[in-house]
Amino acid sequence: MTASGAEPPVRVLVVDDSVFNRRSISDILTTGPSIEVVGKAADGEEALRLVNALKPDAITLDLEMPRMDGFTFLRILMTKMPTPVIVVSSYSQKENVFKALELGALDFVAKPDRYNDPDLAAIREELVRKVLLARSVRRLASIAQRRIPDAPPARSIDPAPSTTLTQPKYVVAIASSTGGPSALMEIFARFPDNYPHGVVIAQHMPDKFTRTFAERLDRRSALNVAEAQDRDALGAGGAFVCPGRQCMELENATRGLRVRVGAPVEQDRYVPSADRLLTSVAQAVGKRAVGVILTGMGDDGVQGARAIMAAGGIVVAESESTAVVFGMPGSAVRAGVTTMTLPLPEIAEYVAKL
Repeated sequence: MTASGAEPPVRVLVVDDSVFNRRSISDILTTGPSIEVVGKAADGEEALRLVNALKPDAITLDLEMPRMDGFTFLRILMTKMPTPVIVVSSYSQKENVFKALELGALDFVAKPDRYNDPDLAAIREELVRKVLLARSVRRLASIAQRRIPDAPPARSIDPAPSTTLTQPKYVVAIASSTGGPSALMEIFARFPDNYPHGVVIAQHMPDKFTRTFAERLDRRSALNVAEAQDRDALGAGGAFVCPGRQCMELENATRGLRVRVGAPVEQDRYVPSADRLLTSVAQAVGKRAVGVILTGMGDDGVQGARAIMAAGGIVVAESESTAVVFGMPGSAVRAGVTTMTLPLPEIAEYVAKL
C-alpha cells in the first residue's frame, strides 16, 4: 500500500517488435494513475532480461517477434517467473491467441486493424481492465503445466441432421471468463465418445474469436462443437459456444431443444450473458440442468445458478485452488447457489461421467 492508503499502480512491461505499437500501448496504459509502464522490449530475449531485472506485475505481449517469439517467451516465463500476460493480437492471428492461452497467458485483447478503428475506445478500456486483473490472479504456473489429453481421432462421419438428433439426458451450461478458454479445453478433452448430454457455453470473448475457439474445442473433443446460430438444435453429444457480442438462450421447442441467439438487451450486464443462458436452461429442462461456473471476474452466472437450483438441478463451481480468477465462482459460492465446489480436474471428470 502507498502512504495514502491507495493501492500502488500495476507495473507493466510492454513487449512488441513495433516501435509504434510499443508507444501506442504504453500511451493507452498510462492514461490513468493505476498503471505504470516500467519497461519496453522489442523481442522475447530482451523481455526475459527485463522481467528478471524489473519484476513487473503484468506483461502485454505481441506473439510475432524476431529472435524469440511470444510462444517461446511464454514457455520460459511460465516455467521460471510466472507473471500475468495479456496477449495483444490482430484478428488474423486467432489460432495463435488460443495457443498462447494454453501456454499460460492470462487473457487477450484484439489489436485494432487501424488506430482510427471505431472500436478503439472499447479496446483501450478492455486493455486497461485486463491489465488491472493482475491484482486478482491467484495462480498461473499450473496453467502452463497442464497436460491436456491428446485430441481424439478425427470423426469419420458428419453430425446427424437435426431431425434425427437424440435428445440429451442432461444439459450442461458452462459460464466462464478470464482463464476460461484453457479451462474449457481441459474439460472438453475429457468428454467420452457417445456423450449422452448436450453442452452450452457462455464464454466472455470478442465476437471475431468465438468461432475459432469453437472450432478448436471441436478438434480437441469427442463432441460436435460449433459457434451457435439462431435456432440450432441441441442434441446428445453436441455443444454450442455463444457468439461474441450476442446472448444465447435454450428453449424447449415442439421438436426438441433449440438455442436462440440474439442481441443483448439493456438488462444484460455481461455479454455473452451467463445469467441469461443458465436461467433459460433451468426453464427448458428443469432438474436435468447442470450449471458449471468457471474462472472469471465479476458475478455473471449467480442469477442463472439460482434458477437452476430452484428448478432442482445441479450447480458446480470451480474451487479457489484452481480458478485463475475466483470472482465468478466465488460470487456463486458466497450467494449459496452451488451444489458443490470442485477443482478443475474434478469438474472435468464429474461432467464427463454424468
